[in-house]
Amino acid sequence: MLNFLPGPLLGLVAFLLLFLNILLWVPLLLAFAIVRLILPLRAVRLAIDPVLVAIAEAWISCNSGWMILTQRMDWDVQGVADLDKNGWYLVNSNHQTWADIFVLQHIFNRRIPLLKFFIKDQLKWVPIMGLAWWALDFPFMRRHSEEYLKRHPEMRGKDQEATRRACEKFALIPTSVMNFLEGTRFTPAKHAKQNSPYHHLLKPKAGGIALALNAMGDKFRAILDVTIVYPEGTPSFVDFLCGRMRRVIVRVQSLPVPEHLMNSDYGGDPATREAFAKWVQQLWQDKDAQIAQLLSDGRR
Repeated sequence: MLNFLPGPLLGLVAFLLLFLNILLWVPLLLAFAIVRLILPLRAVRLAIDPVLVAIAEAWISCNSGWMILTQRMDWDVQGVADLDKNGWYLVNSNHQTWADIFVLQHIFNRRIPLLKFFIKDQLKWVPIMGLAWWALDFPFMRRHSEEYLKRHPEMRGKDQEATRRACEKFALIPTSVMNFLEGTRFTPAKHAKQNSPYHHLLKPKAGGIALALNAMGDKFRAILDVTIVYPEGTPSFVDFLCGRMRRVIVRVQSLPVPEHLMNSDYGGDPATREAFAKWVQQLWQDKDAQIAQLLSDGRR
């Protein structure tokens, strides 16, 4: 364990291990992904996709390894028993920091299929990682404001089409589709700007989860609703690397897939949009109350 090191030095060591791990696994991902690109056949994809998943899982395991080596963290996790590595899941979580990604990957790796995140389109230009996300079929999404769509109506529906294409690929082998309903990381400034009705959450956006349910709802074994709480305060990514994230609480609840919302027309049916909004709002009210309780218990 290296957590005896001063914070800045520990952060440097953790960053170097993180970076070396990227350099180790991304070239392997790209080698197989390029073969899949050159030979765009279903049989080739069915053969190569499991290999790409195995590489990604090994990468995540190595990330967990350097986290254990450098961090002194108390993991309070409930709800990850009895999950199916060979089943499809729709995973939802609140989102506060980049460290959330490492937390989610650490607790779910090899317990459920590989998490596939929806990535903001501009992040595809991130050096090295953009290529890794492409190789793993993470869908890149452009999120436009309603004002922008009024000026450029031709862009309406582009994200929905990207989601449908991604879900068609996800349906081939067991996959966990990861969605942050808030669409961005929680900050007090964003919370105030939104005038969010929730104490610990931003307003949820139902579009992504609606499209996933529409495209492959019959595949999902369950919806995994994840709540992440940092009782000592939300850490920045630098805090995480420097070992200042000492405790994390995670609760995972397996929810049934709402059959009445599957295969529905979210984009064209106002009644469907209203039904989704009510379902998501109830989900968020329950999560907000759970976060308040976990924070109260965690600070005792």
